[in-house]
Order: sequence, then structure tokens, then C-alpha cells
Amino acid sequence: MIDLKITGMTCDTCATHVKDVLEKVPGVRSAVVSYSNGSAHLTIKTGTQLEEITGAVTGLGYRATLIHATPASTEGVLLDKTPRRLVGNDKSDTDVQHIAIIGSGGAAMAAALKAVAQGARVTVIERGTIGGTCVNIGCVPSKIMIRAAHITHLRRESPFDDGITATTPKIDRRKLLARQQARVDELRQVKYQGILDDNPAITVMHGEAYFKNSQSLVVKLSDGGEHTMAFDRCLIATGASPSIPPIPGLKDTPYWTSTEALVSNAIPERLAVIGSSVVALELAQAFARLGSKVTILARSTLFLREDPAIGEAVTAVFRAEGIDVLEHTQASHVAYVNGEFVLMTEHGKVHSDRLLIATGRAPNTRNLALDAAGVAANAQGGIIIDQGMRTSSPHIYAAGDCTDQPQFVYVAAAAGTRAAINMTGGEAALDLTAMPAVVFTDPQVATVGYSEAEARLKGIETDSRTLMLDNVPRALANFDTRGLIKLVIEEGSRRLIGVQAVAPEAGELIQTAALAIHNRMTVQELADQLFPYLTMVEGLKLAAQTFSKDVKQLSCCAG
Repeated sequence: MIDLKITGMTCDTCATHVKDVLEKVPGVRSAVVSYSNGSAHLTIKTGTQLEEITGAVTGLGYRATLIHATPASTEGVLLDKTPRRLVGNDKSDTDVQHIAIIGSGGAAMAAALKAVAQGARVTVIERGTIGGTCVNIGCVPSKIMIRAAHITHLRRESPFDDGITATTPKIDRRKLLARQQARVDELRQVKYQGILDDNPAITVMHGEAYFKNSQSLVVKLSDGGEHTMAFDRCLIATGASPSIPPIPGLKDTPYWTSTEALVSNAIPERLAVIGSSVVALELAQAFARLGSKVTILARSTLFLREDPAIGEAVTAVFRAEGIDVLEHTQASHVAYVNGEFVLMTEHGKVHSDRLLIATGRAPNTRNLALDAAGVAANAQGGIIIDQGMRTSSPHIYAAGDCTDQPQFVYVAAAAGTRAAINMTGGEAALDLTAMPAVVFTDPQVATVGYSEAEARLKGIETDSRTLMLDNVPRALANFDTRGLIKLVIEEGSRRLIGVQAVAPEAGELIQTAALAIHNRMTVQELADQLFPYLTMVEGLKLAAQTFSKDVKQLSCCAG
């Protein structure tokens, strides 16, 4: 007789499957499998190969290790007495073999793949469409729409219109949408669904999960019924959803969030946008360039939380393109009458055919029963985590937009990978001190590190310089000098600690700034680097040079 430890079972049905497969192994007379004990007791014939027994269990996606055998049963048996153990951060002797992941977006996928590489078995639980926000209703479709709008704008007008005849493009939104959705479907299949389907160590369960306690979940299955699942570790990666402000009358109207806006098969003649940050401004400009008359209602100014120069620059660009930017304006009431939105504000009425609400995103944590698992969240519902993605519950981790971290998919993916390392016995942390961020307006907005105001709140004495783009050769050659590059340094050490840029393709230069900050470069060291001439990133060098010289007095590509 032999006794095995079976890890990875999540219910009594799993135990039944393990029993059935074990009793089909040549030499196994009988098997008693217990889900609650995580064990199997086998009666076997002498000479039965242990590798065939463990191989049968592994074939189901579980793992079997020998914990006891009578001498008679071990004759001719190949024993593995040093099974690999994945030890969690609680330093217990618990085998971490089954990881449950709630969600299937960027954080979830990164965690699942890393956990499997570490030897764990993973169950991914998804209540909606595989892939989460970014590929389905966020980053990918929005950037496709923004790109189409940018090309529309260039065909309609550019700095070279005196030599290249401008045309008024005809917009077929249905065809644009079909192309957009086809690419979304393709990426979801290639980067998410296909990877999950091809990985035998990952099981996908469709349903909505909530915590029963700190080591088990209840899943309301999409096709009916419930399933209780135990786990060794769990990662919450449920993302976020649009946050809707409590404006009187709003809930009774057919307003859009970014989700509905991105799949609209028509461009409205008039579009009102409530919001003043990333999603609001990206989509406002895209719709304006595709033909809508856009009005933005900003509670304060555009990009209120950023350096004031950023909001001022983008506001000027938007107004030049015919977008109405109503600063310090709030809707006190919203009505939808005879197919028209009517927004009451302190400055009068705003009329529109469609209304986009883009005032931020709230973590998807309300239905998880976090209290039952002892998981703490902040007032906004964001799960509180440390640098290792650990929550207040020892066996539960969280990553991505459902946490108190910045809501960027690349932050989510990095957090998911590190969470998986920590859930399987490693030690990894996520450092966000040099986290770049990009807003895909035109010109783009890109930032990394501290703004002057943020640094001063931290008690850091700063110095700064702002370089307007009419000093950057690439911008001059493009006949497009809209924007600026601002560098913030720590006084004394002269280390670069922050960069803010408003420029065409600013997103392509900000990573260089991030690397400079990460490597603790001084502004002089940045100024001394070689930058290729007639690139936008050369603006970083020029901005660094302004700390010690007048760049207007330099020749082209002066070192």
C-alpha cells in the first residue's frame, strides 16, 4: 500500500476524477481519494511503477507525491523522495500548488503564466469576456480609433497645405468600427484565449467569484449552479469600471461611458464630454476629428493633477481645433428630451446629441465579499497592497486596477508577474518611482517621476527648466512646435527626478527619461549623452542643456 499527497484538487469532483484515473493504472487494485485531506490511499501489486501512478495524476493537472509506503509495496518502485515545494511568504510548510486568479486581463494573464512557470496549477475565473479591459474595451480599441482620427485630421489640414492639397475625408464609421473590432478580436485570441487554451496547467472557469473565507471561493457559474473552490493562494485581478458621478437626472438618460463610445457605429453631430483627464480628452479629440462638435465640461482645468503647463498647452490645442473647453464648469442636472441631452450648468445650458461620462474608473471589488476573506480596501474600493502585492490576508494577493496602484495595464502586468513570484515562494517587489505615463492626445502628454509640486510636498528642494518645442529641431522640421518639455531636478545633487512633456510622440521619448531617473543621472550627465539629430527625444538633451546654457545660441546638434 502507498499513501500519496495530491495537491491541486479544488472539490469532491476532482477527487472522483483522480480515483478513476488511478484505478486504471496497471497494478493499482484500489484507490481511496479524499479532497478534504488532499490524499490518496492505494492498494497496489508489488512492482507497480510509482512514475506511472504520479504520471496519471499529473495528466489531470494535479500533482502527486509519495508520503508513505509499506516495504512490500516499494519493491521495484522508483521513488521521488524530494518533491519540489513552492513555499509561500508565510514560511509555512504548505505546498502552494493551486492558485486561483479572479479575472483574465493584463495582471491575471501575467500572473497565470509566471505561476505556471514556477510549477503551480492555476484556475482563472472570468465573469465576462476573456482579456479584460485593455484589449477588449480600453487601450486597443481606443488607440485604433485615435489613430483613425489622427489620419483624418492630417488629410483635412496640416502645416504643408500650401504645397499638399488638403481634402475633406468621408467618414464611414461602420467600416472603421469593423476594422477596429477585427483587430481587437485577433489580439484577444492570440494574446489571451489562445494562450489559455494551449496551456494544460491553466483551467478557465466562467463565472463570478466571491470569497467564502480566506482560503476558498464560491463561483456562480455562467451556465448555472455554484462551485466551491479551495486555493493555496489567490490573486484578485478584477480591474475597474467607469465611475459615474451622482448628477441629478443622469441615470435616467442613455449616456455613454468609454465602452459605449468606442463601439458606436455613428459619429454624433454634437458630443458633450464630462471629464478632464485621460479617457475624456483622448476620446473628445478623436470624436472632434472624426466630425463631432465637442464640448468638454471640466470641473476645474484640464489635467488638474498634472503640472499646470500641461493643461494649459492641451487646452490651447483643443480650442485651436474647435473643441469647446468649459473650465470650472459642472453639470447640476442632466435631461434627455426628444433625442437631445440638455445639461444645466452654472454658465447656462449645453445641448448635445450624445453625452460621454469619463470621470475616472472605480475598482471592481464590490461583489467579492472581501470582508469574508479579511482583505482590506480603501474608501474607493481599491484593495490595499504592499510592494509585493500582498493584501491584509496572508494567502491573498491583488494586482492591477482593482488595487490602490496606478491604473495602467503595464503596471498591472508587472504587478501580476511579481505577485506570482511571491505566491510561489519568491520575493519580488514593484518599484513605481520611475513609472512613465502617456496620454494619447495630439500632441501627446507624457510624464515620469515628480512634478515640481509633488516633489515639494515630499520636502524635496527642486530646480526646473521648461523648453518650448520651437527650440527642438525635429519640431521645427515638422512645422509643428506645439508643446513643451519640462525637467525637474533635485537641488544639490542635481539628479533628474521628473519630466513632463507635451509633444507629438511624447510617449516615444518618455522612456528615455524614465531610464535616466531610474539610473539616478544628473542633469549634466543627461546633457552630455549622444542623442540622434532630428529626433523628438533630442529635446531631452536640449532641455538638460538649458540648466547651464542658452540653447538658442547653439548651432544645430551642438554637443
